[in-house]
Amino acid sequence: MLIKRLFLLCSVPVIITGCAELIDTQPPAPVYGNGTPLYNNKPLPQEKPAPVAEQTKPVVTEETTAVTTAPLKGSQSVTAPKELKPEPLPQGQAMLTPAQEQELAALQQQQHPVFPEAESEPEPKPRPVKKPVPEVVPQPEVVVPPTPVAAPFQPLDSFTPLSPVVGSLVLAANEDHQKGNVDSATTTLERATRIEPRNATLYYKLALLKLKSKPSQAEDLAKKSAQLAANDPALKKHSWLLVAKAREMQKDLKGAEEARNKASKF
Repeated sequence: MLIKRLFLLCSVPVIITGCAELIDTQPPAPVYGNGTPLYNNKPLPQEKPAPVAEQTKPVVTEETTAVTTAPLKGSQSVTAPKELKPEPLPQGQAMLTPAQEQELAALQQQQHPVFPEAESEPEPKPRPVKKPVPEVVPQPEVVVPPTPVAAPFQPLDSFTPLSPVVGSLVLAANEDHQKGNVDSATTTLERATRIEPRNATLYYKLALLKLKSKPSQAEDLAKKSAQLAANDPALKKHSWLLVAKAREMQKDLKGAEEARNKASKF
């Protein structure tokens, strides 16, 4: 059984290829002209040209001098074209094969080439419209007044005479301050204020000692000194200048300007 199946499988392609060869056989395409044979190897019938009559020489007589000519007989039958009727093709036979039709189409395309469409010219871009430049009107110059520069702070050196006990305490505080012992000088002056609590000079000196370390306390002591120095305009003026300096160190510029305005009145 296996041998039979193998035999059948091998014989099927052979049968199919043999049938395909029988189906594809076609007679060659006809070619006209030059006496080539047509289908079934039959040559075209050719007509024999008609015999040309011999030319007769004109007889020239002595009496006449004119020469007469006449057309040759049978010349029209030789030169006139004759129309050949095409031989009908066998049934089911096409005029040209597919390969010949492709060659004919290629030749026609070469004779009449197809030109690509001309590229359309780009549209011209619109020109930018220039905007009118506005006229510059000169403006009057604004003169800014210069800001007044505050004079550097300088403490007061001369004071009214003090009592002997308070004066000795003030001299001791000054010596401690020169030596750099600020805490000892501050303690000595606070002791002196307890002896004379209405002495404006003692509060002014205490404000100077606490200006760098505690500007808020220095501001309060300088205000108290300005209040107590009613009969001493110089001490009152420097007390307000000391208040302005303490406010500047606390970033209170507006308050410092107000203190300077009060000091300028004395």
